[in-house]
Amino acid sequence: MVKEPIFLTPLFQERIWGGTKLRTEFGYDIESNFTGECWAVSAHPNGQSVVRGGQFDGKTLGELWSEHRELFGEAEGEVFPLLTKILDANLDLSVQVHPDDEYAGKNENGELGKTECWYVIDAEEDAEIIFGHTAQTKEQFAEMIERGEWDDLLRRVKVKKGDFFYVPSGTVHALCAGVLILETQQSSDTTYRVYDYDRVDLLGKKRDLHIEKSIDVTTVPHEDFPVEPRVESIVGATITTFVEEKYFSVYKWDVTGSAEFTQDKPFLIGSVLKGAGEIVIDGESYSVEKGDHFILPSGVGEYRVKGELELIVSHL
Repeated sequence: MVKEPIFLTPLFQERIWGGTKLRTEFGYDIESNFTGECWAVSAHPNGQSVVRGGQFDGKTLGELWSEHRELFGEAEGEVFPLLTKILDANLDLSVQVHPDDEYAGKNENGELGKTECWYVIDAEEDAEIIFGHTAQTKEQFAEMIERGEWDDLLRRVKVKKGDFFYVPSGTVHALCAGVLILETQQSSDTTYRVYDYDRVDLLGKKRDLHIEKSIDVTTVPHEDFPVEPRVESIVGATITTFVEEKYFSVYKWDVTGSAEFTQDKPFLIGSVLKGAGEIVIDGESYSVEKGDHFILPSGVGEYRVKGELELIVSHL
């Protein structure tokens, strides 16, 4: 039984909308000024996290899932089910929508669908997102897209630091400029672009759109999924529960001193957004700091988190 955190090395994806906050805010060693995504905890073929240190040093998360399922409480599934990212929207992202498991499985070579959620790490003044649409029927949705009635079709929502959004498959959405988020999602890289502001890349080429598939999978009319955070105080920490849904549960832990926890889930994912401290398991201490991402495997049992730090934590 492994009773220690499994630390993972993030990998980074350039995007035309990316910026520099992953370097300036988290201290990641990145040369590019257009880094849009940090894939922090990922076993997806398009970007695998690699274990840093410990007995599994150098192995990918996908290899651990295949070879050591005991680390994950013998959870079922061909692929590691979750993916944690940090996204830096220096410019507006494309307006997009994701399929559910059934549609993706049939149309995307067995890929999972993509339900996700966002914790807003930071947001510039008057920052916003696109969340939902105004169409009442599929026909109206298609017609408004055809006519390019984007201002009337797309719903814009103001956001601020600390906000949380649950984004089920079928939801039209986009981050807009000036927003930095941590995203917890199903392990999928399937995105259908509805609109990309007629942008072109450095070669003068527009990115592909996926209008037909977008119309197929979009929930019409739009359904809001209001999040009502539940806050609980324990000795040494405040626990905010954001969502407990089919694909994942997500929390924020604000640790101020020393707090005791029990790892009784198949596995627990942790991302340190602020501060520093240590995780103590069976008397052994493991240092953690802002920008670290780790998995606490099945069987850890009781442990302690010490320090002054803020984490986003998730599990199945």
